[in-house]
Amino acid sequence: DLPRSRWLAVLLVVIVAGLALAPFLFPGARALGVAAKILVFIVLVASYDLLLGYTGIVSFAHAMFFGIGAYGIAIAASRWGAGWGSVAAGATVALALSVALSSAIGLFSLRVRALFYAMITLAVASAVLTLASQLTELTGGEDGLTFRVPALLSPSFRLRDEPFLGVTLDGRLIAYYLLFTAAAVLFLLMLRIVNSPFGRVLQAIRENDFRAEALGYPVVVYRTLANVLSAAFATLAGCLLALWLRYNGPGTSLSFEIMLDVLLIVVIGGMGTMYGAVIGAALFLVAQNYLQELLK
Repeated sequence: DLPRSRWLAVLLVVIVAGLALAPFLFPGARALGVAAKILVFIVLVASYDLLLGYTGIVSFAHAMFFGIGAYGIAIAASRWGAGWGSVAAGATVALALSVALSSAIGLFSLRVRALFYAMITLAVASAVLTLASQLTELTGGEDGLTFRVPALLSPSFRLRDEPFLGVTLDGRLIAYYLLFTAAAVLFLLMLRIVNSPFGRVLQAIRENDFRAEALGYPVVVYRTLANVLSAAFATLAGCLLALWLRYNGPGTSLSFEIMLDVLLIVVIGGMGTMYGAVIGAALFLVAQNYLQELLK
């Protein structure tokens, strides 16, 4: 499914190229941090668009699954050490929890009207945020968790002593390109899903769920599957954020402000288009971090 216009294709190429070459084009820790956050939000927003734009489901629990992924990595790394085994275990447990929770929410809530479903997801997300703030021994409470990552991703790791094109080849650079590769793979996978027969059924349900039901498609099952897939991709985005920041707390991945940012980016990029997640995330986060300085 190629971009619908030449200008859109050019803009996408510029954004992707800028993200791919960000460490060399925009030196400095802040610029690299913004680029990494754009990559994470591309996955997060695309996963939410899979639910809202392609299936027509409004959910306020998306940041909750994002936070579950981040906490999975943070708790596993802080308790079991900084190895790759801890990262894999944390991501696996987080994915299992998100799949179970999203399945339960979908099966029990997607039979009701859209407004009631949105309210239910808001209530569940608020409860999880409160738990994360109160379970100090497990989550670190309001202070969050700071943890170590595998040595290869640590800023102290040096691939070589001499800089390459003016950039130090350290663990931070490796972590960024790991983030870039993972985000690209996850985005392409979601693009494949929405352009598959399964994705076409989701769009049919969005347009007219009664007609889709009459054609023999179990609407509740498809909506639940979309909910589960969306939650799984959001969880993986949270895992990527935690690996990059080496810290996680309630305000970092579970706050309602993140949900509002995701909604704004979906609107900016356009609902029902995966490419909108790339453009919306890049424009929104660059403006959020640099617009105030440009206006001075």
